[in-house]
Amino acid sequence: MSRTDILSEIKKAEAEADAKVEKAEADKKTAVAEARRDSVKKIQDAEADLRSSHESAVADEQRALDGKREELLAAGEKEAKSIEKSSAKKIKEVNKFLVEKFERTINVAS
Repeated sequence: MSRTDILSEIKKAEAEADAKVEKAEADKKTAVAEARRDSVKKIQDAEADLRSSHESAVADEQRALDGKREELLAAGEKEAKSIEKSSAKKIKEVNKFLVEKFERTINVAS
């Protein structure tokens, strides 16, 4: 093999090596970009799951609080009706008492 043939082989080998290095760098950039896209997607999916879970928990708690509110309102209305009924009876007794006192005062003055 002559010196030019050897130099040609060396240049050919260097060119192939340069092409392989360029391809490897391009593959590396592609892999890094894909990994970044995948990580962003995973983060977005995790955030969406977290939001969904949070909203679900808040909705469940809101339903529980609404139920408790209804129970308390019903108990309050029942107590208010009881007090109203009791006060109506007391008002009749007070009116009767006042009328009797007024009549006694008039009878004593007559």
